[in-house]
Amino acid sequence: MGNYASSCSPMISPVIKTTTAARVIFPSGEIRQFREPVKAAEIMFETPAFFLVNSRSLNINRRFSPLSADEDLEPGNIYIMFPMRRRNSIVTPADMAGFWMAGNSAGKRISGRVSPEMKCGGGVTVPEEVEVPEFSYRTAVCRSKKPLLDTIVEEPVCLR
Repeated sequence: MGNYASSCSPMISPVIKTTTAARVIFPSGEIRQFREPVKAAEIMFETPAFFLVNSRSLNINRRFSPLSADEDLEPGNIYIMFPMRRRNSIVTPADMAGFWMAGNSAGKRISGRVSPEMKCGGGVTVPEEVEVPEFSYRTAVCRSKKPLLDTIVEEPVCLR
């Protein structure tokens, strides 16, 4: 019943141009591209207290499905690293918002590079296109609505 973009359409992903490279979002926010085949274990050796998850398997209120160490990273997919303590927990909207923010900022960096203004022979400058995602603000601000649960106080039953 929520208004989360992920619950309405699970195939929405951040604005990152698709390539033949596998992308990994590290805990520091760094995004690396791997064009050659690489195993998940090679990535996890660099950050030992974290595990890899394919972004296509992330669904809110479902458990993480970490990659096994011997799996190859598939080209065109985005992988995210989460702390090992979260391995058996449920994906929260905050996890998805973090993924969206990292992915959308990378999309802006890739497609909207700023370069110094150059003078051409005719003095015409060509502006670069910058992609601006529509849902990034909305998903970052959304919070889950959890009901306030209070303890029910019961009175003892009197026997006659």
